[in-house]
Amino acid sequence: MKKQHIRVLAAAAFLAAVFMLASCGSGPSAGGTSEDTVAEMKLTPASRVIDVRTAEEFAGGHVQGAVNLDVEGGAFESGIAALDKSAAYSVYCRSGRRSAIAAGIMAQAGFTNITDLGGMEDAARVLNLPIVTD
Repeated sequence: MKKQHIRVLAAAAFLAAVFMLASCGSGPSAGGTSEDTVAEMKLTPASRVIDVRTAEEFAGGHVQGAVNLDVEGGAFESGIAALDKSAAYSVYCRSGRRSAIAAGIMAQAGFTNITDLGGMEDAARVLNLPIVTD
């Protein structure tokens, strides 16, 4: 009985620490909403990551495991046409502008599970993956 009591206390302490860390520093900014956090929570490790920047930007550094489909290069639509529309995808760029455009194009094309991660640093943080270079 004493061991079970200690396990319950340890679990409660762990959950309290996780809650405190989640509510400090890296949460939504003053202008953010809880929807930002919910979008991050829905992300699964099985999500396919797409970097929508140019090939040159991608070569200079990208989130580990990402594939490059330049949203402004003219072949984005044909590139996504070969993808599974029901799979989970996460998109990012440098600042968030192009990833928002890409997410919109994908949604219009019938993709049902898209997460716009904004800029590369935010994407790496949310996915808990390093930024690598070729």
